[in-house]
Amino acid sequence: MKELIEKISAEFEAFKSDADVQAEKGNKAAGTRARKATLSLEKLLKEFRKVSLEDSKK
Repeated sequence: MKELIEKISAEFEAFKSDADVQAEKGNKAAGTRARKATLSLEKLLKEFRKVSLEDSKK
């Protein structure tokens, strides 16, 4: 589970940096990367929820 949390943190940092570049400089490519990161985050967060629920049942 620790590895999954690290992946979520790394993906969020990538999202944050790209979203900031888009917001500050209007960089369209950064916006595309930020949107892609949100899709990856969504998958990782769903996986975290699944693993967390399994751990809580033990």
